[in-house]
Amino acid sequence: MATGGSGLVSGGTSTTTAIAMKDSIMCNQQCPVVDRLKVLYPMVNEDETPLPRSWSPKDKYNFIGLSQNNLRVHYKGVGKNHKDAASVRATHPIPAACGLYYFEVKIVSKGRDGYMGIGLSAQGVNMNRLPGWDKHSYGYHGDDGNLFCSSGTGQPYGPTFTTGDVIGCGVNLIDNTCFYTKNGHNLGIAFTDLPPNLYPTVGLQTPGEVIDANFGQAPFVFDIEDMRKEIRMKTRLTIERCPVNDRQGEWQTILQRIVSTYLVHHGYCSTAEAFARSTGQSFNEELTSIKNRQRIQKLVLAGRMGEAIETTQKLYPNLLDRNSNLLFMLKCRQFIEMVNGSDSEVRTLCSSPKSRSCSPNVNNNNNNANTSPGGYRINYSCHSPHSNQSGSRSSSPVLGRQTSVISTKSSSVSNGHSHRSALDDSDPIDDLDADVPMTDSVSLAHEVAMEGIEATLNLVNGALHDEVNNKSCCDSKMETDFKEKQSRSNVTNGNARNGYQNGDGHHLTDDEDSDDMDVDAVPSKRQLCGGSQAAIERMLHFGRELQSRSVQLRREHGKNNVNKKMLQDAFSLLAYADPWNSPVGYQLDPIQREPICAALNSAILDSHNLPRQPPLEVAMAHAKELIKLKSKVGLGSCAFANVDFFLQ
Repeated sequence: MATGGSGLVSGGTSTTTAIAMKDSIMCNQQCPVVDRLKVLYPMVNEDETPLPRSWSPKDKYNFIGLSQNNLRVHYKGVGKNHKDAASVRATHPIPAACGLYYFEVKIVSKGRDGYMGIGLSAQGVNMNRLPGWDKHSYGYHGDDGNLFCSSGTGQPYGPTFTTGDVIGCGVNLIDNTCFYTKNGHNLGIAFTDLPPNLYPTVGLQTPGEVIDANFGQAPFVFDIEDMRKEIRMKTRLTIERCPVNDRQGEWQTILQRIVSTYLVHHGYCSTAEAFARSTGQSFNEELTSIKNRQRIQKLVLAGRMGEAIETTQKLYPNLLDRNSNLLFMLKCRQFIEMVNGSDSEVRTLCSSPKSRSCSPNVNNNNNNANTSPGGYRINYSCHSPHSNQSGSRSSSPVLGRQTSVISTKSSSVSNGHSHRSALDDSDPIDDLDADVPMTDSVSLAHEVAMEGIEATLNLVNGALHDEVNNKSCCDSKMETDFKEKQSRSNVTNGNARNGYQNGDGHHLTDDEDSDDMDVDAVPSKRQLCGGSQAAIERMLHFGRELQSRSVQLRREHGKNNVNKKMLQDAFSLLAYADPWNSPVGYQLDPIQREPICAALNSAILDSHNLPRQPPLEVAMAHAKELIKLKSKVGLGSCAFANVDFFLQ
């Protein structure tokens, strides 16, 4: 085709449903669907510059038909001459932040004549033409292997292509060039000096022509990653070889100062002192203050939030009183650490044998005779602290597969609406779904948690009262269990076990008879608040105090969506039998302590008129922001100037 002509241009209503929904969401979290395009183009912000993912049903000539999620293109015209040509563009132009963009087209059928073109075009280019025939249009044609660049006259380039071939088109957005591939082989540079904002484009002209596009949703035939690595390395070398005029060691001094301030900021006292001695640096902060901050940071990172808050208030009086939102964040984290069993207030309770002797078994079977007024069933398992038989020792509420710690009655959540508890007038989590988008499962957890915190506390308080009243019953049961155990130890399968068992002589020595050893059994799974009933009670009481603090903050300072979501997420942990494997279980990950630690550390420094962030982190933030600006102005090298890549 050496010439061209002119033309025209898509609420659960029961507890069972909620549990199924939760399991589905958790499965999706554990086995997420990988978006290959985000892996290929990590620097692209699709909120601002969406990637091409399919052909546009609106930006095509009427002889073009689309199918299979707008990835298959077929010709439906008469195909008599070049005036019957038809093209289609992708949904979006190629973002500059891709750095190196690539897509492939498989020729499903060459049709009658195989007059097909694959390439690029700008917005507004005539779609009644094959790509390459008009200005700002570029194409590689299958019938003759020629390139067409804003002209009806082609230039020899590569081989022809037909049914079964896979043709790739790549755009280097750093040097603004285009290349093609055939069946995984690079055919070389085809076009140079390309303008920005070009769209992937294909054109067909004769009946029977069909192509399938792959914009990155599936693996490519061509190994584009090797080319990406090569460009990334070139970009890195360009940055590293950038000349710097170091007058009299000026840059060296600045770098040493940056390192020193970073060490001091994060409380690396010994390292900071050694570095200062070797480089002649000085501190702007007293060594005692640095060690105090280091002590607090260690407590936070260990999950001992109660001690961290107490130490902060002792060493830096009025700091947290002046920053109520920071204190609220620390308290929310303390509640989470209580659930995790890490906070000192629950650890001390967990270590007490008395706290483990009787534990309430909580479930939501309302048909049992021992049902509390709140709709919960309470069963007690009383065991000797010296017993370590498997399954005989209960140190925490029994959390069944479909039973949460604060399971509500079946009527408490119906048709997506919850029946509010007595907390209605003071509930700081009003209009749960109004401001914070959530999955249905997590939203339900928020509802259940906020309703159940009071009911659960009342439940545990009632359980403690029952424990006192039923102590004699428990003691009697323990004595009976002990006698039964003695009986079993003497006779097993009809044989005397003291000296002989099943005909084999085996005398049990003191070391071998482990039934009476005071050894804690290794728990089969993590337990709420470390498995201590007293710790659970303390955690729930703390939760009620935290809720009251939220109400007070809202009254004094108005609504705060950040505080609101923190409280929602923290309380939602109680809505799951296994909080660690729930949709909100990420909060229990120790890595979540780090931003809390950083916020508290920055507040302490700010109170002493010291920088909230070290210069090193400020410089990195500036570099990342500059890369974003490069993306916005269309500089493709931003895709390979990733700060994190340079730090690896």
